[in-house]
Parts: sequence; C-alpha cells; structure tokens
Amino acid sequence: MKTVLFKQYGGPDVLETAEVDRPEPQKGEVLIKVNAIGVNYADTARREGAYVVPTPLPFTPGAEIAGVVEEAGEGGEDFARGDRVVTLVGSGGYSEYVTAPANSLIRIPEGLDDESAVALPLQGLTAYHLLTTMGKLEKGETVLVHAAAGGVGTLAVQLAKHFGAGSVIATASTEEKLSLAKELGADHLVNYTNTNWREAVMDATNGKGVDVALEMAGGEVFHETIKCMRSFGRVVIYGVASGTPAEMYPSGLMNRNLSVIGFFLPQIMKKPDLFEKSLEELLLLVHEGRLKLSVGGVYQLEEASKVHELLQGRKTTGKLILKP
Repeated sequence: MKTVLFKQYGGPDVLETAEVDRPEPQKGEVLIKVNAIGVNYADTARREGAYVVPTPLPFTPGAEIAGVVEEAGEGGEDFARGDRVVTLVGSGGYSEYVTAPANSLIRIPEGLDDESAVALPLQGLTAYHLLTTMGKLEKGETVLVHAAAGGVGTLAVQLAKHFGAGSVIATASTEEKLSLAKELGADHLVNYTNTNWREAVMDATNGKGVDVALEMAGGEVFHETIKCMRSFGRVVIYGVASGTPAEMYPSGLMNRNLSVIGFFLPQIMKKPDLFEKSLEELLLLVHEGRLKLSVGGVYQLEEASKVHELLQGRKTTGKLILKP
C-alpha cells in the first residue's frame, strides 16, 4: 500500500511517499480502507521532533481517519466489511489502509460524507473538551478563542455558543479570517497582528476580562492572554504554534485566582466515557446542521508536504484533508 513517512526530523520536504506492506488486523482490531485523513498541527510537530511525546523514526503521521471497514480481526466482529467509520489512531493515518482498535470506532451517520466526518475527531474533540472538561465553561461566560478561523477555532466558536457562552471574542490574523469567525457566531472580532489586540479584547468586555481563553500560540500571546483574564478565569493551553514556549511565574496567578490548564487529547482517549459520547454528540450536531464544518482544502496524499507548508504558513482556514 501507499504511505507517507519521514526518516528524519525537519521541514515539510522530509515527507516522502513509500510503498509498504498492508497491515493485518490483530485481536480486537479492524482494518480500515482510508478515504479521508485529517491534517493537524500535531502532525507537523511530529515531523519536527517537537511533539509532546517522543516520535520514533521512521514515522508515518496522521491521527484522524475516516473510511470503510475492510476486515475484522478476532474480537472486532461488531463491525462488518463495508461499515463506514471514523476514529483516531496513534500514528499511521497518512496511508491507504490503517488498523485500529474496534472499540475506538464510531459509525458515520447516513448522509454525512467522509470529509465532514474526519474533520471532527481531533479538532472537534479538542474544541469540545477545551471548553467543557478543562475550561468548565458556564452559561453566560465570555470566551476568548485564538486562531478562530483554524480547524479547532472554527468549531470552538460555534461550540462555545452551543454550550451557552454569553459572548465569544475571536482573534485571527486577517479580515477574511475574522469574517469567517463572525459567520460562525463570534460576537467580537480582534486582529491579533495589531500591537494593541489585548486592549481590543478588554474593550469588548468593558474592561472586565474574559472567563475562558483557549490558547495555542505560546510566547508573548500567552502572556498577553493572561492579562485579558478576569478573576477566576481559566486559560486552557493546547499547543505552542509559535514555537516559543512561554515562561510563567505561578505566583502571578494568585491575585486574580487564575487557572492555567494543560490539555492533551490522548488523555481524553483513555477515557471511553469522555471520548465516545462527545464524538457521537459532535457527529449528531453536524448531521443536524447545528455545527458547521469549514474544510479549507482537500489534497492528494502525495501532496502532504505541500499541505504541511500551507498549514504552518497560516495560509488556510478550516480543516485540511488528504485523500489516498
């Protein structure tokens, strides 16, 4: 089968297409013929050797896949050949075929295409649990969503409103991206390329600050975000897209009773009660038209290096998808 892998850490050019043996499903697994693959910042971090956990070489990235069951191993008989499914895997998603534990699969509702389904697992679950499990969002609270036109951001803006946020403040780098955030329900728009973006956030809250902030840039953005928080505010960290980790002095959180919370989706995946119910809810919201997906582009698997370059160059909006 065809796969995309890298044998050394580096830029998008280290990704290469190769022919490898098709995997065989082991006990409790199924073999999936992949129809759509989600592309994420975690894939680029893996490629650079900068992921939260070690990345062994050679490595095939890709965590989100949607497709059809090709074959079930012993213990995976709950799924039959031809069943349409979506799931998250630890690695190997940039391939024509992937094996996955049968108990991790979610059936794709009738009428929902593979591209829409694959846009949900990683970024949808991330947005969902950033707001609920980690951010403890309460009705009427104000939410700050950075990179609101990205894969997580577009879903977080909508889900924040769905979960009862009183106001959503969206940041992005261009007017086009801010317009998208507004279409998805954002109440206030802030261009974070402006040096006074923090003041704009505070103005949107009448100087009170925000209750929940979703932060994935790191560096100076983190420090400015902390200054945007009101008392008892929660900053949820889920990435370092700038490549510059922020240094923090915990004592600085005391005077406003602030919380800084880390988020790593694989920990959610270890709790089926959190993972399965929330993904099923997300799929239902999309199926019913209450959650809109923004697909930024669909590319062939061989174009993975190009897609990584586009993603890291912040030249896209919404979800980027590869197709074998």
